[in-house]
Amino acid sequence: MLQRPKKLQVAALCHRGERNKREYLLVTSRGTKRWIIPKGWPIRGLASNEAALQEAWEEAGVKSGQAKGRPSGTYTYQKRQNSGWSFPVETLVYSVSVEELAEDYPEADQRTRTWVSAEKAADMVDEPQLQQIFRDQTG
Repeated sequence: MLQRPKKLQVAALCHRGERNKREYLLVTSRGTKRWIIPKGWPIRGLASNEAALQEAWEEAGVKSGQAKGRPSGTYTYQKRQNSGWSFPVETLVYSVSVEELAEDYPEADQRTRTWVSAEKAADMVDEPQLQQIFRDQTG
């Protein structure tokens, strides 16, 4: 059976606070309203970590933050199309230390955001590999 190659997205694992009190920022997806981390397609002219930071701004209002230069992990999920078809997407996850959040940001009226512990985040997201990324933060 032929398989379509995976597409690539970048994501921001946004966090604040010190190690034992660190919190992670989740947002709702626009369609299904499930909990996710900010993510999107690579942006021409930006490095992958810069594109992840841009997604953090657009989807979660991260006004100021520092994105690590290398991914801290990856996860794969099935991206659903309006047609009902889906395709695999590999997502590079970049750690983003959040310094400031804005109340008004591009997708503020389309998403809800919340700060939670790594353990709670692992329970809230659907993707098993993303759950593991959160569980790895607690050790």
